[in-house]
Parts: sequence; C-alpha cells; structure tokens
Amino acid sequence: MAFKFLHNNFNVLDLEKSLKFYEDALGLKEVRRKVAGDGSFILVYLGDGQTPHQLELTWLRDRKEPYNLGENEFHLAFEAEDYSAAHKKHQEMGCIVYENPAMGIYFIADPDNYWLEIIPKH
Repeated sequence: MAFKFLHNNFNVLDLEKSLKFYEDALGLKEVRRKVAGDGSFILVYLGDGQTPHQLELTWLRDRKEPYNLGENEFHLAFEAEDYSAAHKKHQEMGCIVYENPAMGIYFIADPDNYWLEIIPKH
C-alpha cells in the first residue's frame, strides 16, 4: 500500500484577500475550485506550477470569527529561488513575522495568520 502527499488545508475568512496574498507573496495560482451547491463553502486549490503539492483554501459562508490557531506551531515551507529578492518583496508587503538570520530563514504570515517559512534554494 502506498500513499503520496496531495495537499494541505487552511481555512480562511476572506477568500479573495487570501487568494490575492498567496499569488502576490508566493506566486501560487488557482488550480481548481469546488463550490457547494447551497453556497455554504468554497474550496480553492492553489499550485506553484512546479510541484504536484497543493494548498487547499477553505471558505465557510457562516464563519465570521477568526480561526483559533493555538500556538501556531505549524507551518508550510517554501524554497525561494532568489532569497534576497523574496525577502525584499515580503518586507515591502509587511508580512514578515519572524526572522532567524543564523539559520538563514524567515517566516511570513497570511491574512489569517498562518505562518509560511521561506528558505533559500539549496
């Protein structure tokens, strides 16, 4: 029996704001979308155009309060082809929430405060 990674899921409050953030900050594009017949939810799958892994954004119509992310001790990691340019872009966007120069990494936060690790290309 074999398994493979398909996607990770983040629930979001403002789908359009999140889609714009992920495209602007990380170049992720919508791959597919599923809309509930009754309009109660929308699932949007984002891809990087390079790997098969996707990020599923889930929007729930009746959700109004921010999601409780606990201590936010989880994240997705992205490798930046040009780490310096990525850092500059994210600095200009104001989304850097933590930097660790000794490790050569930093984290950005999306509109719902999910953390995304940015690492240089190895």
